[in-house]
Amino acid sequence: MEQLLKQIEAYKTEINKVDAITEDAELFRIKYLGSKGIVKTVMGEMKTVPNEQKKSFGQILNDFKLLAEAKYEELKANTTGNGQPTTINDIDLSLPADALPLGTRHPISLVNNRIVSIFQRLGFAVAEGPEIEDDWHNFTALNLPENHPARDMQDTFYISKNPDWLLRTHTSSVQVREMEKGKLPIRIICPGRVYRNETISARAHCFFHQVEGLYIAESVSFADLKQTLYFFVQEMFGSDVKVRFRPSYFPFTEPSAEMDISCLICDGKGCNVCKHTGWVEILGCGMVHPKLLDNCGIDSNKYTGFAFGMGVERITMLKYQIKDLRLFSENDLRFLKQFTGAV
Repeated sequence: MEQLLKQIEAYKTEINKVDAITEDAELFRIKYLGSKGIVKTVMGEMKTVPNEQKKSFGQILNDFKLLAEAKYEELKANTTGNGQPTTINDIDLSLPADALPLGTRHPISLVNNRIVSIFQRLGFAVAEGPEIEDDWHNFTALNLPENHPARDMQDTFYISKNPDWLLRTHTSSVQVREMEKGKLPIRIICPGRVYRNETISARAHCFFHQVEGLYIAESVSFADLKQTLYFFVQEMFGSDVKVRFRPSYFPFTEPSAEMDISCLICDGKGCNVCKHTGWVEILGCGMVHPKLLDNCGIDSNKYTGFAFGMGVERITMLKYQIKDLRLFSENDLRFLKQFTGAV
């Protein structure tokens, strides 16, 4: 038994000394792993081992076999197609490198860029702001003072209290920062990521993306808002999509409305996505509340404006007929590769 263990250790030392560059892989296989090779011969000695030592000896044999197989795979990897060892002289350094697979943009990025492009054609500039906000820019300036019931509509991730710092719940905070600059007129869109403490499901997530828009000037009307959004829908979804506006409530706009389009998945016939109504809400909108203008130092008697906001995930799900919002953040290449042709 001891003699056999010493012999195995000698074989292992010999294998470890094999040069992966110069050694012939096939000769190594025949010597160690062939039908009459060393590994099989040593395995045959198992019958001579006492029963109480078979378990420990079997582990030793298995490790020896794995070592030989690993060395063989290493030799194969360093062998050219004609079975000869690869040397430095066999490598043509002038050949181009292997081509890298072409990637693609994420579907959220594709749609976000499309939304931005559409509104830029209408003269909207892109404005951005921080994702960590204070209470004033995220709530109070938007006509959401402390204890306002509308705050309950947004479950918030607070970073600290007194003073309150939080992960922004909408990109409306960017609009406030732009209005505070006092440079009028204002015509901006605000794309970005936002956060809400919601249960993750096929229709909701704790983070998502928004694009909000704001236009403030003299004599801006609700008709301007409607025509702007009609243009957006036709450019994004096509001229055959039907549109409707429903009265709604938002503390930062008055009057307020929600905008629906006919469901693209069932062609308005009714399905689970549209809750069998044939309509899907895509955004909220309205005329900027006069108090919000006053909060930001803008004369509400002279200037009016409209605002709107949409979730990019919702638009993406409709455009590409995706039924589970969680797919956007799971990094499943089988899903993401479907958008290669959309680059």
